[in-house]
Amino acid sequence: MSKDICSIRGEPVSVSLDSKDSTVGLSKLSPGSSYEVTVISTLGLDESDPVKDFVMTLPDPPTHLRAVNVTDSTALLLWRPALAAVDKYSIVYGAGTGSEVKVTVSGNAAEQQLSGLEGSTTYTVTVTSQLGSRESSPATTSFTTTGGSGKVGEGPQDLQASNVTPRTATLSWKPPSKPVGNYRLSYQAKDKEMKEVIVDGSLTQYNLTGLHPGSTYTLQLQAEGGGQYTSAISTEFTTGTLRYPFPTDCSQELLNGIVTSGEAEIFPQGRHGTPVTVSCDMETDGGGWTVFQRRKDGSENFFRRWNEYVEGFGDVNGEFWLGLASIHNLTAMSRMSLRVDLRDGDESVFAQYSTFEVAKRNYKLTVGGYSGTAGDSLSYHNHRIFSTKDRDLAPFITRCAMSYRGGWWYKNCHEANLNGLYGINTKHQGVIWTAWKGKDFSVPFTEMKLRPAAFRPPSRG
Repeated sequence: MSKDICSIRGEPVSVSLDSKDSTVGLSKLSPGSSYEVTVISTLGLDESDPVKDFVMTLPDPPTHLRAVNVTDSTALLLWRPALAAVDKYSIVYGAGTGSEVKVTVSGNAAEQQLSGLEGSTTYTVTVTSQLGSRESSPATTSFTTTGGSGKVGEGPQDLQASNVTPRTATLSWKPPSKPVGNYRLSYQAKDKEMKEVIVDGSLTQYNLTGLHPGSTYTLQLQAEGGGQYTSAISTEFTTGTLRYPFPTDCSQELLNGIVTSGEAEIFPQGRHGTPVTVSCDMETDGGGWTVFQRRKDGSENFFRRWNEYVEGFGDVNGEFWLGLASIHNLTAMSRMSLRVDLRDGDESVFAQYSTFEVAKRNYKLTVGGYSGTAGDSLSYHNHRIFSTKDRDLAPFITRCAMSYRGGWWYKNCHEANLNGLYGINTKHQGVIWTAWKGKDFSVPFTEMKLRPAAFRPPSRG
């Protein structure tokens, strides 16, 4: 048995290895730091003399590298310093023509002005941290200089942000006296990636959406004409804060003050999880519903394969299925209730269930506690696993998904078939809710939606 001991200005860390091992990876080390490594062989309670060596980790690169205040001949580089106490930063920039420029600045620096640049040229910049003879991996960004004075004429003026909310803002500007082809708008929140959009040259206003709450944004606007860009004008604004900046579902989005139904971004697995774009119903029964299925016009094919039902498909503003993986994540987060809304012309009914869960294993359905006006056609499917045309693990007499043309929690085979064939009133293959219209009527409009069972909608004055 051998034992590694690694220490740096603090408590040593001990790692025990098998006697056959001759290598070991050390993780969670600090960048740009010196470590003393000691290896000792052990036999029972006896220990050998130690073998010691010193290792030095590489410094980490700077982060959030970006270029701002870009003109036809200058740009200002900004970055967040490395965690390690580095000696200097090496900056290399060029336009890919072989004539790269190298600049070295102090390890205390967090910005560098670049000058003598060519107009209308895209530059690539790399910055590395240097500590003694050791160099970090590079941080990289790119930017394009403007067209130069006199090449395009005057640019836009008076860029302003108004109607700033936690996630949106309206930008407006005064156009140049001469028509332009389009505008290039770039915007960036602190510690976030820069985004860029091309705006039609006839517009003098643009609505920014999908912004991060409680963030300060820097924006730049340039006009383009004949392939050349004017000098940039800039402004800055800070978005408001939200009670739930990373809402886990539409009920938290409602508590954020969003009272209009529509598309939203939620975080079922928390702020560090992958965001999911969903449709929120903020009106029905007090709102706060996360919609996970909608049929309305037959524009989307629902006779799909297993993987597609797991991942989801369609357009959340039209017909769609959110995806079994996301539905599971939502129902695993807290105890959920389910609501099914059905419409045929002016006739509307609903079914509500106080218990709704989709398990991870085979996406098994747990549903119960019916109330409503549509009749109960879903409790029949309680404790059934999900099946599709290419994956049916528990068939009865027939392979239900193939026979009834959908993906569903089939039994023998269905009382509800909301993912069936749209507009088909034969062979029980349509969009069916038996307790309302029987098996020979395909329901023209359906929505399935969930909300935390304990949620109480806020009163609206």
